[in-house]
Amino acid sequence: MTTDPGSSGTLTFRPGEAGYDAETSGFQTGFALRPDVVFAASGPQDVVAAVAHAAAAGLPVGVHATGHGLPDTAEGGVLVGTRRMDSVTVDAAARTARIGAGARWGAVVEAAAPHGLAPLNGSAPSVGAVGYTLGGGLGILAREFGYTADHVRSVDVVTADATLRHVTPDSDPELFHGLLGGGAGLGVVTSLEVGLVPLTRLYGGSLGYDGRAVDPAALVHAYTRWAATVPDTLTSSLAALVHPDLPSMPPALRGTYLVSVRIACTGSAAEGERLVAPLRAALGPAVSDTLREMPYGDSHTIHSDPDFPHPYYGDSRFLDTGPGPGGLDAGAVAELVARCGPGADGMHIVQLNQLGGALARPAPNAVPHRDAGWLVRILSPLGEGGRDAARAHHARAFSAIAGQSAGRSLNFAFGGADRAEGIYDPQTRKRLAALKAAYDPANLFRRNYGVA
Repeated sequence: MTTDPGSSGTLTFRPGEAGYDAETSGFQTGFALRPDVVFAASGPQDVVAAVAHAAAAGLPVGVHATGHGLPDTAEGGVLVGTRRMDSVTVDAAARTARIGAGARWGAVVEAAAPHGLAPLNGSAPSVGAVGYTLGGGLGILAREFGYTADHVRSVDVVTADATLRHVTPDSDPELFHGLLGGGAGLGVVTSLEVGLVPLTRLYGGSLGYDGRAVDPAALVHAYTRWAATVPDTLTSSLAALVHPDLPSMPPALRGTYLVSVRIACTGSAAEGERLVAPLRAALGPAVSDTLREMPYGDSHTIHSDPDFPHPYYGDSRFLDTGPGPGGLDAGAVAELVARCGPGADGMHIVQLNQLGGALARPAPNAVPHRDAGWLVRILSPLGEGGRDAARAHHARAFSAIAGQSAGRSLNFAFGGADRAEGIYDPQTRKRLAALKAAYDPANLFRRNYGVA
């Protein structure tokens, strides 16, 4: 650890120094970050110093907050650590929150709750709010409120010329458009101002089914038929995974094949029960049922995502609309689920998200594929075969839905930053490329899935 004289007193870490490993570690343990220098930013001016240093030396710049969405292993260059920039300030009258680059969604939910407000967060409270939003932000209430990026009021960003800019739809509509949905390819965002919604509770939870006792294909078909009937006030997904048969697992889960439907509804508990009743009837008795009315602060229990660091690889596909319930070829999705089931060569978690509703509305940002009706994603904990084995399995599984694949989601691409194909439609890619040429012609911010 040093105080770099060339960085106006910014705290820095280099390989071999005490604290370096702590600064480069995070939630994703499958990809390693080994930069030449870490700038541990406590505020925007530290970010300015880091970018100026990188530009002068011609070094690539990466950004690290919680480490959930690392695009790949990275050697050398400059890493801007933003975890110390974790402030959250709520303006209750304006229904907004200003969120620092290192803040996690759990802290934003907690700060908004006393004001009767809620952010449009994702399913895991430990995820960094800013990185999630720059990728679009597909939250637990997305069908009613749209992408989190759709609710951003302003962005503070340090661009490649080491200039701190306050960007709004009025001050620079084109840069504002590209920053939201464009990920980290145009600069280092130091804070966002986002809109909040007046919400203190919801009806939600999950219904779990034994995938060995009930045909998972039948569950997929029943779920997609039901999802096509619900209003936008209900957002849901279906997930399937085989729990490993390991002593470290809870006895009730060891080796089980669980297929579950996750539900979040802003209507009353009575309305939620009425909407879910046809699904219960179609699916039959559940092995677990956590549906209930809850304070918004408990919304993370709907998915109960793991909160411990681990290695993983992931990818996704948006699905075109077409014939069938909700425009989905449920048979093809059922085949994908089967390829990731008990007969697969490892643990693979499949999730099918219903889209539509507010997600389909146009917005002044670069979040693509808004006309897709569904998103299917696969997350694979990395085992002995590592990333190559996971990537090969994903290719086999995704081939089942190749005929309706419309692209990939930036938020759910974990591993292989060299594979940016399908993340943007041609028009969005062209606009982002023009912005890249204007604001980062030397491509300092290239350690991501951005557009060259």
